[in-house]
Amino acid sequence: MVIRTVKLLKWAVVLLAIALAAVLTLRAIESQRGPQLQLWHTYVPSDLDAAAIGAVDWNGYLAAENKLFDDVRANVTQKLDDEARNPGNRYFEGSPIYPGRFKTDWNRSYVMEPAGVPIGAVVMLHGLTDSPYSLRHLSRLYRDRGYVVVAPRLPGHGTVPSGLTNVHWEDWAAATRMAALEARRRTGPGKPLHMIGFSNGGALAMKYALDTLGDKSLPPLTRVVLISPMIGVTSLARFAGIFGWPAVFPPFAKASWLGIVPEFNPFKYNSFPVNGARQSSLAARALQREIAQFAGEGKLAALPPVLTFQSVVDFTVSTQAIVDALYVHLPANGSELVLFDLNRYAKFGPLLRASNDTVLARLLVAPPRRYRTTIVTNASSDTREVVAQVTEAGATTVQTRPLGLEYPQDVFSLSHLALPFPLTDSLYGLQPDSRDEDFGVQLGAMSTRGERGILIVSLDSLFRMSSNPFYPYLRERVDEGITGGGAQPPPAR
Repeated sequence: MVIRTVKLLKWAVVLLAIALAAVLTLRAIESQRGPQLQLWHTYVPSDLDAAAIGAVDWNGYLAAENKLFDDVRANVTQKLDDEARNPGNRYFEGSPIYPGRFKTDWNRSYVMEPAGVPIGAVVMLHGLTDSPYSLRHLSRLYRDRGYVVVAPRLPGHGTVPSGLTNVHWEDWAAATRMAALEARRRTGPGKPLHMIGFSNGGALAMKYALDTLGDKSLPPLTRVVLISPMIGVTSLARFAGIFGWPAVFPPFAKASWLGIVPEFNPFKYNSFPVNGARQSSLAARALQREIAQFAGEGKLAALPPVLTFQSVVDFTVSTQAIVDALYVHLPANGSELVLFDLNRYAKFGPLLRASNDTVLARLLVAPPRRYRTTIVTNASSDTREVVAQVTEAGATTVQTRPLGLEYPQDVFSLSHLALPFPLTDSLYGLQPDSRDEDFGVQLGAMSTRGERGILIVSLDSLFRMSSNPFYPYLRERVDEGITGGGAQPPPAR
Protein backbone atom coordinates (compact mmCIF):
# COMPACT_ATOMS: atom_id res chain seq x y z
CA MET A 1 0.00 0.00 0.00
CA VAL A 2 2.84 2.37 0.93
CA ILE A 3 4.72 1.54 -2.29
CA ARG A 4 1.60 2.24 -4.34
CA THR A 5 1.06 5.59 -2.62
CA VAL A 6 4.68 6.60 -3.29
CA LYS A 7 4.29 5.69 -6.96
CA LEU A 8 1.11 7.73 -7.23
CA LEU A 9 2.82 10.72 -5.65
CA LYS A 10 5.72 10.40 -8.08
CA TRP A 11 3.34 10.30 -11.03
CA ALA A 12 1.47 13.30 -9.64
CA VAL A 13 4.72 15.25 -9.39
CA VAL A 14 5.68 14.26 -12.93
CA LEU A 15 2.30 15.28 -14.33
CA LEU A 16 2.41 18.57 -12.44
CA ALA A 17 5.89 19.28 -13.80
CA ILE A 18 4.72 18.51 -17.35
CA ALA A 19 1.68 20.79 -16.94
CA LEU A 20 3.84 23.59 -15.54
CA ALA A 21 6.34 23.22 -18.37
CA ALA A 22 3.51 23.37 -20.89
CA VAL A 23 2.06 26.50 -19.30
CA LEU A 24 5.46 28.22 -19.23
CA THR A 25 6.16 27.24 -22.82
CA LEU A 26 2.83 28.66 -23.96
CA ARG A 27 3.48 31.78 -21.90
CA ALA A 28 6.91 32.23 -23.50
CA ILE A 29 5.43 31.85 -26.99
CA GLU A 30 2.49 34.17 -26.23
CA SER A 31 4.82 36.85 -24.84
CA GLN A 32 6.49 37.26 -28.24
CA ARG A 33 3.33 38.76 -29.69
CA GLY A 34 2.34 42.40 -29.52
CA PRO A 35 4.43 45.59 -29.23
CA GLN A 36 8.13 45.59 -28.44
CA LEU A 37 9.54 46.83 -25.14
CA GLN A 38 10.45 50.52 -25.10
CA LEU A 39 12.84 52.58 -22.97
CA TRP A 40 10.17 53.08 -20.30
CA HIS A 41 9.93 49.30 -20.02
CA THR A 42 13.66 48.52 -19.95
CA TYR A 43 15.20 51.39 -17.97
CA VAL A 44 14.65 50.69 -14.27
CA PRO A 45 15.10 53.75 -12.01
CA SER A 46 16.65 53.36 -8.56
CA ASP A 47 13.79 54.06 -6.15
CA LEU A 48 14.22 53.84 -2.38
CA ASP A 49 13.54 50.46 -0.80
CA ALA A 50 12.07 49.81 2.64
CA ALA A 51 15.41 49.97 4.46
CA ALA A 52 16.38 53.25 2.79
CA ILE A 53 12.97 54.79 3.45
CA GLY A 54 13.26 53.86 7.13
CA ALA A 55 16.49 55.85 7.30
CA VAL A 56 15.16 59.13 5.85
CA ASP A 57 12.53 61.70 6.75
CA TRP A 58 10.05 63.38 4.40
CA ASN A 59 12.63 65.87 3.09
CA GLY A 60 15.09 63.05 2.41
CA TYR A 61 12.37 61.16 0.58
CA LEU A 62 11.61 64.19 -1.60
CA ALA A 63 15.30 64.70 -2.38
CA ALA A 64 15.59 61.10 -3.56
CA GLU A 65 12.39 61.52 -5.56
CA ASN A 66 13.70 64.61 -7.33
CA LYS A 67 16.84 62.73 -8.34
CA LEU A 68 14.66 59.85 -9.53
CA PHE A 69 12.71 62.11 -11.89
CA ASP A 70 15.93 63.70 -13.14
CA ASP A 71 17.33 60.25 -13.92
CA VAL A 72 14.17 59.27 -15.83
CA ARG A 73 14.35 62.44 -17.89
CA ALA A 74 18.01 61.81 -18.72
CA ASN A 75 17.67 58.11 -19.47
CA VAL A 76 14.24 57.97 -21.08
CA THR A 77 12.87 61.33 -22.22
CA GLN A 78 16.15 62.60 -23.68
CA LYS A 79 16.95 59.28 -25.36
CA LEU A 80 13.71 58.63 -27.22
CA ASP A 81 14.00 57.57 -30.84
CA ASP A 82 12.10 59.37 -33.58
CA GLU A 83 9.17 56.94 -33.48
CA ALA A 84 8.67 57.49 -29.74
CA ARG A 85 8.64 61.29 -30.15
CA ASN A 86 4.91 61.49 -30.82
CA PRO A 87 2.03 63.39 -29.18
CA GLY A 88 0.55 60.21 -27.67
CA ASN A 89 3.63 59.43 -25.56
CA ARG A 90 3.73 60.94 -22.05
CA TYR A 91 7.56 60.70 -22.05
CA PHE A 92 8.02 62.97 -25.06
CA GLU A 93 8.69 66.55 -23.95
CA GLY A 94 6.84 67.91 -26.96
CA SER A 95 3.65 65.99 -26.14
CA PRO A 96 0.60 67.81 -24.75
CA ILE A 97 0.39 65.05 -22.09
CA TYR A 98 4.03 65.36 -20.92
CA PRO A 99 3.67 65.85 -17.12
CA GLY A 100 6.63 68.21 -16.92
CA ARG A 101 4.71 70.87 -18.81
CA PHE A 102 1.80 71.08 -16.34
CA LYS A 103 1.40 73.65 -13.58
CA THR A 104 1.60 70.75 -11.13
CA ASP A 105 3.10 67.35 -11.87
CA TRP A 106 0.73 65.18 -9.85
CA ASN A 107 3.01 62.17 -10.27
CA ARG A 108 5.10 63.53 -7.38
CA SER A 109 4.60 63.49 -3.64
CA TYR A 110 2.95 66.61 -2.27
CA VAL A 111 1.89 68.38 0.91
CA MET A 112 -1.14 70.69 1.07
CA GLU A 113 -1.12 73.17 3.94
CA PRO A 114 -4.28 74.83 5.31
CA ALA A 115 -4.53 78.58 5.64
CA GLY A 116 -4.00 78.57 9.43
CA VAL A 117 -2.65 76.24 12.06
CA PRO A 118 -3.62 72.66 11.12
CA ILE A 119 -6.42 71.16 13.19
CA GLY A 120 -5.46 67.67 12.03
CA ALA A 121 -3.64 65.71 9.35
CA VAL A 122 -4.48 63.15 6.69
CA VAL A 123 -2.31 60.77 4.67
CA MET A 124 -3.45 60.01 1.11
CA LEU A 125 -2.36 56.69 -0.46
CA HIS A 126 -2.85 56.15 -4.19
CA GLY A 127 -3.32 52.85 -6.02
CA LEU A 128 -1.23 50.43 -8.06
CA THR A 129 0.19 51.85 -11.36
CA ASP A 130 -1.37 55.10 -10.16
CA SER A 131 -0.02 58.38 -8.77
CA PRO A 132 -0.92 60.98 -6.11
CA TYR A 133 -3.21 62.55 -8.74
CA SER A 134 -6.03 60.16 -7.88
CA LEU A 135 -6.81 61.62 -4.44
CA ARG A 136 -6.20 65.31 -5.17
CA HIS A 137 -9.91 66.21 -4.95
CA LEU A 138 -10.23 64.78 -1.44
CA SER A 139 -6.88 66.34 -0.55
CA ARG A 140 -8.26 69.77 -1.38
CA LEU A 141 -11.35 69.05 0.71
CA TYR A 142 -9.22 68.22 3.74
CA ARG A 143 -6.98 71.26 3.20
CA ASP A 144 -10.01 73.54 3.02
CA ARG A 145 -11.26 72.05 6.30
CA GLY A 146 -8.03 72.94 8.11
CA TYR A 147 -6.08 69.68 7.76
CA VAL A 148 -2.54 69.31 6.48
CA VAL A 149 -2.40 66.73 3.68
CA VAL A 150 0.58 64.42 3.15
CA ALA A 151 0.38 62.45 -0.11
CA PRO A 152 3.43 60.28 -0.88
CA ARG A 153 4.29 58.90 -4.29
CA LEU A 154 4.68 55.24 -3.45
CA PRO A 155 7.90 53.55 -4.66
CA GLY A 156 7.83 52.34 -8.25
CA HIS A 157 5.12 54.81 -9.27
CA GLY A 158 4.89 58.12 -11.12
CA THR A 159 7.99 57.63 -13.27
CA VAL A 160 8.12 54.72 -15.74
CA PRO A 161 6.23 51.40 -15.67
CA SER A 162 9.52 49.53 -15.26
CA GLY A 163 9.72 51.07 -11.80
CA LEU A 164 7.29 48.35 -10.69
CA THR A 165 9.48 45.51 -11.94
CA ASN A 166 11.75 45.47 -8.88
CA VAL A 167 9.59 47.00 -6.14
CA HIS A 168 8.37 45.09 -3.06
CA TRP A 169 5.15 45.72 -1.16
CA GLU A 170 7.18 46.29 1.99
CA ASP A 171 8.60 49.39 0.26
CA TRP A 172 5.06 50.78 -0.04
CA ALA A 173 4.39 49.98 3.63
CA ALA A 174 7.58 51.78 4.65
CA ALA A 175 6.56 54.87 2.65
CA THR A 176 3.17 54.78 4.38
CA ARG A 177 4.80 54.79 7.82
CA MET A 178 7.15 57.60 6.80
CA ALA A 179 4.22 59.72 5.57
CA ALA A 180 2.26 59.11 8.78
CA LEU A 181 5.24 60.22 10.88
CA GLU A 182 5.56 63.37 8.75
CA ALA A 183 1.84 64.09 9.12
CA ARG A 184 2.12 63.79 12.90
CA ARG A 185 5.25 65.98 12.95
CA ARG A 186 3.38 68.75 11.16
CA THR A 187 0.50 68.81 13.65
CA GLY A 188 2.06 67.69 16.90
CA PRO A 189 0.41 65.20 19.25
CA GLY A 190 -3.24 65.13 20.23
CA LYS A 191 -4.76 66.14 16.89
CA PRO A 192 -6.78 63.85 14.58
CA LEU A 193 -4.83 61.73 12.11
CA HIS A 194 -6.81 60.24 9.21
CA MET A 195 -5.68 57.94 6.43
CA ILE A 196 -7.39 57.49 3.05
CA GLY A 197 -6.39 54.68 0.72
CA PHE A 198 -7.51 54.05 -2.84
CA SER A 199 -7.24 50.52 -4.31
CA ASN A 200 -3.79 49.16 -3.37
CA GLY A 201 -3.47 52.20 -1.11
CA GLY A 202 -6.54 50.91 0.74
CA ALA A 203 -4.69 47.72 1.62
CA LEU A 204 -1.73 49.79 2.82
CA ALA A 205 -3.97 52.05 4.91
CA MET A 206 -5.61 49.06 6.58
CA LYS A 207 -2.23 47.41 7.13
CA TYR A 208 -0.94 50.57 8.78
CA ALA A 209 -4.01 50.76 11.04
CA LEU A 210 -3.32 47.21 12.20
CA ASP A 211 0.40 47.89 12.67
CA THR A 212 -0.34 50.74 15.07
CA LEU A 213 -2.08 48.29 17.40
CA GLY A 214 1.22 46.59 18.13
CA ASP A 215 3.78 49.32 17.45
CA LYS A 216 3.52 52.28 19.81
CA SER A 217 6.16 54.20 17.82
CA LEU A 218 3.60 54.69 15.05
CA PRO A 219 1.06 57.50 15.44
CA PRO A 220 -2.41 55.92 15.80
CA LEU A 221 -5.23 56.76 13.41
CA THR A 222 -8.53 58.30 14.39
CA ARG A 223 -10.22 57.45 11.07
CA VAL A 224 -9.69 55.17 8.08
CA VAL A 225 -11.39 55.71 4.70
CA LEU A 226 -11.03 53.03 2.04
CA ILE A 227 -11.99 53.53 -1.61
CA SER A 228 -12.15 50.38 -3.78
CA PRO A 229 -9.64 48.77 -1.39
CA MET A 230 -7.50 45.83 -2.46
CA ILE A 231 -8.40 43.60 0.48
CA GLY A 232 -8.52 40.63 -1.88
CA VAL A 233 -7.53 40.04 -5.50
CA THR A 234 -8.49 37.44 -8.08
CA SER A 235 -7.11 33.90 -7.84
CA LEU A 236 -5.16 34.47 -11.07
CA ALA A 237 -3.26 37.39 -9.52
CA ARG A 238 -1.99 35.10 -6.75
CA PHE A 239 -0.02 33.13 -9.30
CA ALA A 240 0.97 36.09 -11.48
CA GLY A 241 4.64 35.65 -10.62
CA ILE A 242 4.74 32.32 -12.44
CA PHE A 243 3.86 34.01 -15.73
CA GLY A 244 7.09 36.00 -15.51
CA TRP A 245 9.40 32.99 -15.15
CA PRO A 246 10.26 32.71 -18.88
CA ALA A 247 11.70 36.26 -18.64
CA VAL A 248 14.87 34.86 -17.01
CA PHE A 249 15.88 34.09 -20.60
CA PRO A 250 16.59 37.42 -22.40
CA PRO A 251 14.73 36.48 -25.61
CA PHE A 252 11.55 36.18 -23.51
CA ALA A 253 11.93 39.44 -21.54
CA LYS A 254 8.39 40.46 -22.54
CA ALA A 255 7.04 37.61 -20.39
CA SER A 256 7.65 39.80 -17.34
CA TRP A 257 4.81 42.04 -18.52
CA LEU A 258 1.10 41.32 -18.33
CA GLY A 259 0.42 44.20 -20.71
CA ILE A 260 2.52 46.42 -23.00
CA VAL A 261 0.40 49.42 -23.95
CA PRO A 262 1.13 52.95 -25.24
CA GLU A 263 1.64 55.37 -22.34
CA PHE A 264 -0.99 57.99 -23.15
CA ASN A 265 -2.07 58.71 -19.56
CA PRO A 266 0.02 61.42 -17.87
CA PHE A 267 -0.70 60.16 -14.33
CA LYS A 268 -1.11 56.39 -14.57
CA TYR A 269 0.85 53.57 -16.17
CA ASN A 270 -0.94 51.65 -18.90
CA SER A 271 1.70 48.91 -19.21
CA PHE A 272 1.60 46.46 -16.33
CA PRO A 273 4.53 44.31 -15.14
CA VAL A 274 3.98 40.90 -13.59
CA ASN A 275 5.76 41.98 -10.43
CA GLY A 276 3.22 44.73 -9.79
CA ALA A 277 0.39 42.20 -9.72
CA ARG A 278 2.44 39.81 -7.60
CA GLN A 279 3.35 42.41 -4.97
CA SER A 280 -0.22 43.69 -4.62
CA SER A 281 -1.36 40.08 -4.18
CA LEU A 282 1.29 39.49 -1.50
CA ALA A 283 0.20 42.67 0.29
CA ALA A 284 -3.46 41.62 0.24
CA ARG A 285 -2.66 38.14 1.52
CA ALA A 286 -0.47 39.49 4.33
CA LEU A 287 -3.27 41.88 5.28
CA GLN A 288 -5.89 39.13 5.35
CA ARG A 289 -3.69 36.96 7.58
CA GLU A 290 -3.15 39.85 10.00
CA ILE A 291 -6.85 40.74 10.15
CA ALA A 292 -7.77 37.14 10.94
CA GLN A 293 -4.98 36.85 13.52
CA PHE A 294 -5.87 40.09 15.30
CA ALA A 295 -9.55 39.18 15.25
CA GLY A 296 -8.79 35.85 16.90
CA GLU A 297 -6.72 37.62 19.55
CA GLY A 298 -9.40 40.23 20.23
CA LYS A 299 -7.17 43.13 19.19
CA LEU A 300 -9.47 44.71 16.59
CA ALA A 301 -11.52 46.41 19.31
CA ALA A 302 -8.90 49.18 19.30
CA LEU A 303 -9.33 49.97 15.60
CA PRO A 304 -10.77 53.35 14.60
CA PRO A 305 -13.98 53.41 12.51
CA VAL A 306 -13.50 52.23 8.93
CA LEU A 307 -15.59 53.81 6.15
CA THR A 308 -15.41 51.96 2.82
CA PHE A 309 -16.75 52.93 -0.59
CA GLN A 310 -16.97 50.11 -3.13
CA SER A 311 -18.71 49.33 -6.41
CA VAL A 312 -20.61 46.05 -6.26
CA VAL A 313 -18.98 45.10 -9.57
CA ASP A 314 -15.21 45.47 -9.71
CA PHE A 315 -12.89 43.87 -12.26
CA THR A 316 -9.73 44.68 -10.26
CA VAL A 317 -10.40 43.79 -6.63
CA SER A 318 -12.69 41.32 -4.91
CA THR A 319 -15.74 43.06 -3.47
CA GLN A 320 -16.63 39.84 -1.67
CA ALA A 321 -13.26 39.85 0.14
CA ILE A 322 -14.04 43.29 1.60
CA VAL A 323 -17.01 41.72 3.36
CA ASP A 324 -15.61 38.27 4.15
CA ALA A 325 -12.01 39.16 5.01
CA LEU A 326 -12.52 42.55 6.67
CA TYR A 327 -16.00 43.64 7.67
CA VAL A 328 -17.13 40.38 9.27
CA HIS A 329 -14.18 40.78 11.67
CA LEU A 330 -14.65 44.45 12.57
CA PRO A 331 -15.98 45.33 16.04
CA ALA A 332 -19.09 47.41 16.57
CA ASN A 333 -17.10 50.66 16.42
CA GLY A 334 -19.14 52.76 13.98
CA SER A 335 -17.67 51.30 10.79
CA GLU A 336 -19.67 51.41 7.58
CA LEU A 337 -19.67 49.81 4.14
CA VAL A 338 -21.09 51.87 1.25
CA LEU A 339 -21.87 49.89 -1.90
CA PHE A 340 -22.62 51.48 -5.28
CA ASP A 341 -25.09 49.26 -7.11
CA LEU A 342 -25.48 48.74 -10.85
CA ASN A 343 -27.83 51.01 -12.74
CA ARG A 344 -31.06 49.03 -12.48
CA TYR A 345 -32.69 51.41 -14.97
CA ALA A 346 -30.18 50.69 -17.76
CA LYS A 347 -31.88 49.12 -20.76
CA PHE A 348 -29.21 46.62 -21.69
CA GLY A 349 -31.55 43.64 -21.43
CA PRO A 350 -29.98 40.33 -22.44
CA LEU A 351 -26.50 41.93 -22.71
CA LEU A 352 -26.20 42.04 -18.91
CA ARG A 353 -25.11 38.88 -17.12
CA ALA A 354 -27.95 37.19 -15.24
CA SER A 355 -25.76 36.94 -12.11
CA ASN A 356 -25.97 40.73 -11.71
CA ASP A 357 -29.55 40.40 -10.49
CA THR A 358 -28.44 38.68 -7.28
CA VAL A 359 -25.05 40.29 -6.71
CA LEU A 360 -26.09 42.21 -3.59
CA ALA A 361 -27.76 39.22 -1.99
CA ARG A 362 -24.60 37.20 -2.50
CA LEU A 363 -22.32 39.93 -1.13
CA LEU A 364 -23.89 40.60 2.24
CA VAL A 365 -24.78 38.36 5.15
CA ALA A 366 -28.31 38.82 6.43
CA PRO A 367 -28.78 41.57 9.04
CA PRO A 368 -28.24 42.37 11.82
CA ARG A 369 -24.59 43.23 11.22
CA ARG A 370 -22.01 44.89 13.47
CA TYR A 371 -21.41 47.58 10.85
CA ARG A 372 -23.64 50.05 9.06
CA THR A 373 -24.50 49.21 5.45
CA THR A 374 -25.48 51.74 2.80
CA ILE A 375 -26.48 50.77 -0.72
CA VAL A 376 -26.62 53.53 -3.32
CA THR A 377 -29.10 52.28 -5.90
CA ASN A 378 -31.99 53.32 -8.14
CA ALA A 379 -35.12 54.48 -6.35
CA SER A 380 -36.88 52.00 -8.64
CA SER A 381 -36.23 50.24 -11.93
CA ASP A 382 -38.24 52.97 -13.64
CA THR A 383 -35.93 55.88 -12.81
CA ARG A 384 -32.27 56.87 -12.98
CA GLU A 385 -32.60 58.72 -9.66
CA VAL A 386 -30.72 57.05 -6.82
CA VAL A 387 -31.30 56.71 -3.10
CA ALA A 388 -29.27 55.54 -0.14
CA GLN A 389 -30.71 52.39 1.44
CA VAL A 390 -29.35 52.31 4.99
CA THR A 391 -29.29 49.42 7.44
CA GLU A 392 -27.96 50.57 10.79
CA ALA A 393 -25.55 48.39 12.73
CA GLY A 394 -27.55 45.92 14.80
CA ALA A 395 -30.77 46.64 12.87
CA THR A 396 -32.76 44.56 10.43
CA THR A 397 -34.86 47.27 8.80
CA VAL A 398 -33.86 49.43 5.82
CA GLN A 399 -34.30 53.20 5.77
CA THR A 400 -34.23 55.16 2.53
CA ARG A 401 -32.78 58.61 1.89
CA PRO A 402 -33.07 60.43 -1.49
CA LEU A 403 -29.72 61.77 -2.69
CA GLY A 404 -30.78 64.13 -5.46
CA LEU A 405 -28.41 62.33 -7.84
CA GLU A 406 -28.94 60.04 -10.80
CA TYR A 407 -27.14 57.60 -13.05
CA PRO A 408 -26.03 59.20 -16.34
CA GLN A 409 -27.71 57.96 -19.48
CA ASP A 410 -26.07 54.82 -20.93
CA VAL A 411 -23.91 54.13 -17.84
CA PHE A 412 -24.70 50.67 -16.49
CA SER A 413 -22.29 50.61 -13.52
CA LEU A 414 -19.36 52.27 -11.81
CA SER A 415 -15.90 50.70 -11.98
CA HIS A 416 -12.86 50.18 -9.83
CA LEU A 417 -11.28 53.32 -11.26
CA ALA A 418 -14.22 55.70 -10.98
CA LEU A 419 -14.95 56.30 -7.31
CA PRO A 420 -12.51 59.10 -6.29
CA PHE A 421 -13.12 61.25 -9.37
CA PRO A 422 -16.01 63.72 -9.86
CA LEU A 423 -17.67 63.95 -13.26
CA THR A 424 -15.83 67.26 -13.75
CA ASP A 425 -12.33 65.84 -13.27
CA SER A 426 -10.09 67.36 -15.94
CA LEU A 427 -8.63 64.01 -17.02
CA TYR A 428 -11.14 61.28 -16.12
CA GLY A 429 -14.43 63.16 -15.90
CA LEU A 430 -17.46 62.37 -18.05
CA GLN A 431 -18.08 66.14 -18.14
CA PRO A 432 -14.51 67.50 -17.70
CA ASP A 433 -13.83 71.04 -16.55
CA SER A 434 -10.33 72.05 -17.65
CA ARG A 435 -10.52 75.65 -16.46
CA ASP A 436 -8.41 74.72 -13.46
CA GLU A 437 -5.95 72.40 -15.20
CA ASP A 438 -5.59 71.14 -18.76
CA PHE A 439 -3.77 67.83 -19.09
CA GLY A 440 -3.78 67.62 -22.86
CA VAL A 441 -6.38 64.85 -23.07
CA GLN A 442 -9.82 64.14 -21.61
CA LEU A 443 -9.90 60.37 -21.27
CA GLY A 444 -13.22 60.14 -19.44
CA ALA A 445 -15.21 62.08 -22.02
CA MET A 446 -13.99 60.41 -25.19
CA SER A 447 -16.65 59.03 -27.50
CA THR A 448 -15.68 55.51 -28.50
CA ARG A 449 -17.86 55.20 -31.58
CA GLY A 450 -16.08 54.71 -34.89
CA GLU A 451 -14.09 52.15 -36.84
CA ARG A 452 -11.64 49.86 -35.05
CA GLY A 453 -7.91 50.07 -35.72
CA ILE A 454 -7.89 53.87 -35.79
CA LEU A 455 -6.84 54.65 -32.20
CA ILE A 456 -3.48 53.81 -30.63
CA VAL A 457 -5.31 51.98 -27.82
CA SER A 458 -8.03 49.38 -27.59
CA LEU A 459 -11.57 50.63 -27.07
CA ASP A 460 -11.75 48.58 -23.88
CA SER A 461 -9.39 50.99 -22.10
CA LEU A 462 -11.64 53.95 -22.94
CA PHE A 463 -14.94 52.15 -22.40
CA ARG A 464 -14.45 51.67 -18.65
CA MET A 465 -16.22 54.23 -16.45
CA SER A 466 -13.56 56.55 -15.02
CA SER A 467 -15.54 59.06 -12.92
CA ASN A 468 -18.22 58.87 -10.26
CA PRO A 469 -21.68 60.45 -10.77
CA PHE A 470 -22.18 59.97 -7.01
CA TYR A 471 -18.96 61.71 -6.01
CA PRO A 472 -20.94 64.52 -4.27
CA TYR A 473 -22.33 61.87 -1.92
CA LEU A 474 -18.90 60.33 -1.34
CA ARG A 475 -17.46 63.78 -0.66
CA GLU A 476 -20.30 64.59 1.76
CA ARG A 477 -19.71 61.39 3.68
CA VAL A 478 -15.96 61.98 3.90
CA ASP A 479 -16.58 65.57 4.95
CA GLU A 480 -18.75 64.50 7.89
CA GLY A 481 -15.79 62.78 9.48
CA ILE A 482 -13.66 65.90 9.06
CA THR A 483 -16.07 68.49 10.42
CA GLY A 484 -17.09 66.55 13.50
CA GLY A 485 -19.97 64.44 12.27
CA GLY A 486 -17.96 61.28 12.91
CA ALA A 487 -18.61 58.13 10.96
CA GLN A 488 -22.39 58.52 10.89
CA PRO A 489 -24.20 60.30 8.03
CA PRO A 490 -27.29 62.47 8.30
CA PRO A 491 -30.31 60.47 9.50
CA ALA A 492 -32.21 58.55 6.86
CA ARG A 493 -35.87 59.23 6.35
